[in-house]
Parts: sequence; structure tokens; C-alpha cells
Amino acid sequence: MENGEPMRSFRASSGTGEDWLSACDNCLSALNNLSSDTNVGVVYVGSIFAHALDLIATRLTEATGIGLWIGTGGSAVCDQSAGGFREKAISVLTAALPTDGIRAFDGLETLTAAEGPRGLQCDHPPAVAIVHGDPRQIKTPALIARLAKTSGAFLIGGMTSASGNGVLQIADRPTEGGLSGMLLSADIPIVTGLTQGCSPIGPIRTVSGIDGPWVTTLDGKPALACLKEDVGPVLARNLERASGFILAARQEKGQDQTDYLVRNLGDIDPLRHFITIGDDLRAGDDICFVKRDPEGAKADLRRLVADLKRRAEPRPILGALYHSSIGRGQHLFGTDEAELAILNEDLGPVPLSGFQTNGEIFRDRLYGYAAVLTLFLGECTM
Repeated sequence: MENGEPMRSFRASSGTGEDWLSACDNCLSALNNLSSDTNVGVVYVGSIFAHALDLIATRLTEATGIGLWIGTGGSAVCDQSAGGFREKAISVLTAALPTDGIRAFDGLETLTAAEGPRGLQCDHPPAVAIVHGDPRQIKTPALIARLAKTSGAFLIGGMTSASGNGVLQIADRPTEGGLSGMLLSADIPIVTGLTQGCSPIGPIRTVSGIDGPWVTTLDGKPALACLKEDVGPVLARNLERASGFILAARQEKGQDQTDYLVRNLGDIDPLRHFITIGDDLRAGDDICFVKRDPEGAKADLRRLVADLKRRAEPRPILGALYHSSIGRGQHLFGTDEAELAILNEDLGPVPLSGFQTNGEIFRDRLYGYAAVLTLFLGECTM
């Protein structure tokens, strides 16, 4: 397809089954009669099928003729036919995109300002990159930041959350380790946004003391005393009840106060009044304590959809990708269906695929307990 030709033919499908082949065939059955110019596919497979991701991609290529597939495994994937996240499922989004405005990249484990991995360069400067990452790599957050800086692209996507060994990612070919995905040029109109699953419960505090992995003081006061002050007297009397409900959020200096990186609270030393936080914190960093907030998360998801629809106007919405934390879903919304029900109700009948992630990639950072919604747009209707 020539560059500048209107994008069309976005299709989404999902399939379930007791084995990967039956799930794949069910997915293909719902994906029949693709347009002849469909040239790109995104595939997400539930954890139980992750070991066969390369075989699934091959089967999809043979059945559809689509030569370029990217994707990864998730603990569960969007099953639009059932309206929820499912482990024994395969979820696919296909599209016809300008061939000189897309480029797959894979095997990205190191990157400097002067070099890039195979395929990182596009014929046109990339505006957006759909990125999938391997959570086993401890340097992933730094690598994400470097990829955004070196490519100039706005990153969206998520970290593999499928368990077990095997091929973890697809980017034109099987790959694992580091980052992989696809660069998209500015000729492909997209709007995207992030929604948080937690709400702040106290003020922004500055890390003032560090001893190895321990945060010793916040704002010059014992860290544990600050935690108890912010969670309130009921939870402070029994902090075990706060496990998984109260978390910490790293606040980047100069960023909007609603933009924060949620991290788990770790060990507590009641004798020394120290705490640990699942991040590489240093003295001078800003944090706040947050709570998992189901009603707030629902409201913020609706806010995000409304905001993206407003930003999309007057262009029509052709397709969507949704990358949502494994800490959301039924754990936050009550059921496996509730989260996607909000999207279906507020977004409407838009072809959509996605998966539950082990970390959400947005702009140049790795988030947690969040979700990223990306909408692909068509030509202006006015």
C-alpha cells in the first residue's frame, strides 16, 4: 500500500480452546474474509499457550497471508467474544498500514545513542512504537528510556506476563529477551493515554535517608512513622491488612502529580522504623503512598476513554490496543469482565485486542498497576 493511502480494514478476533491449535483455528474463524491489503497483525496469547507462540504466529501467517506479526504472551488476553480476559485464549488485531511507515525490531537488549538494533530505522521518522518486553531483564526501565530517546518514538505496550519458558515475543520472527515490537511513522494517526489503578492517600514525601535496600527516613522523619500517618490509625495498628492494598508511588520531579510509578511495599522493620519499596530509590527522590481504588480506577478509565475520543475527533476510531496490569482485572474491578465492559460501553464497537501485562510501557517509562489504551484513527470525516 502506498504511503498516504487511507488506513482501513482493522479487524479483531479472539478464540479459546483446550489447546493452542483449536484456539488459533477458532480465532481464525472469526477473522475470515480479510481485506487483501491487510499486512500487519498483533497477536497476544494466554499464559497456557505461550510456549507455542512461534507456532501460533506461523499458523496465522499461513492462514491469513499477513507477513508481519508482533506480539507476546500474557497471563490472560482480551476475549471480546466473551467480554473479558481469558487465560486459554488468543487475541488478534489486524490492519492495513502504509508499508513504508512500519518497521519491526527485535532482540533489543542494549542500546546506545550511536547505535540501534536490526530494523530500528524507518523510512520515515517514527512517532510511536508498540513495544513488548521481557520482565526477566533488570535493566528494562533504563532500556525503555533509551529506546524512546534514541528512536524519538512515543512508546506504548507492555511486559510479557506469561509464565514458563519458551519464545516470549514475536516481531517478524521469534525472539526473547529485551524489547521487541514495531515502529510506526507519523503518517499513522494514533491517540493514546494512561490510566492509574491507585489513588494517593498522603502528601508527596522526599526520601531523606537510605541504608542499603531500606528507606530509613522520609522528610527527615522515620519512614515507618510516615507510612502509618498516611494510611491512618485503623490500618496503622495492623499493617498486615494493608498488604497489596497500600503501595508506594514514585513521583518524578517536574511531572504532573497524577503521573507516578506505582511500586510494591516490601519489608518493614518495626524496631528501626525502616521500610523497603520495590524500586531503586535514592536520597532526594519523591514518593507518596497510594491505595488500590476500584471506584477511582473505574472513573479514571472512563475519563481516559472520553479524553481519547475527544482528541480523536473528527477522525473515526478504527482499532484499539489495550495493555492492562495483571494487578487490575478481577483483582481491582471484581470480575474478569468488568474492565472490558467499561471499554465496550464507552468506546463502542471498535476492534480491540490486548493482554494483561507485567508492567505497562508508556512514553519512556515502565509503570505498574496501570493500563494503556491506544486508538488507531482514520481519515478526517469533516
